Amino acid sequence: MIQLQHISKWVTQGGSRIFLLKDINLEIQEGQFISIMGPSGSGKSTLLNVIGMLDQPDEGDYNFMGQEVFKLKEKQRSAIYKSHIGFVFQAYHLIDELTVYENIETPLLYQDVKQSERKALVADMLDKFNIVGKKDLFPSQLSGGQQQLVGIARALIASPKLILADEPTGNLNSKQGEEIMELFKQLNDEGVTIIQATHSEKNAAYGSRTIHMLDARIEL
Repeated sequence: MIQLQHISKWVTQGGSRIFLLKDINLEIQEGQFISIMGPSGSGKSTLLNVIGMLDQPDEGDYNFMGQEVFKLKEKQRSAIYKSHIGFVFQAYHLIDELTVYENIETPLLYQDVKQSERKALVADMLDKFNIVGKKDLFPSQLSGGQQQLVGIARALIASPKLILADEPTGNLNSKQGEEIMELFKQLNDEGVTIIQATHSEKNAAYGSRTIHMLDARIEL
């Protein structure tokens, strides 16, 4: 499903390169549940952003479901992202001007889902995450944990083939966190590929494979 070959990304400071990712080679099969672990600044989020097509590296090749990602036009990449990838961001990335309901609905608008179907799918998500009572509120009116749940609901609503999750339970209490990880496990059992970046050994254990990162590299 995913092949990364010799992926490097850097910033230049004072004439020298500081690597955010250095010579990353990684193959991920469809249906795997991968946990990426490593200290802050090791490159976990940058790697997820490259896999999620939100960031382009300075070097290397990326093949996603048989397509050379970096040879595609931006519009084509965006179409693949919207059709196949759900992203749970560490900083939520909710749209401030939209209500909870509208934020969750957004991916379905990109896919031209009929209004009646959208309504049913959003209602299902609101129910699943116990946020029915919050549907007309704006992100600024929610706690961090509630915003996180909205972000997760939005990532899952269009039934993506691949879920990328950056510290998905970071702002949740332990019970909520456990429920989210169980939900991910269930989705994975149904065939969804999941890649999560996490500091938590407990969360990492849900994965079928753990990748350790240090100083912008994958530790072998």
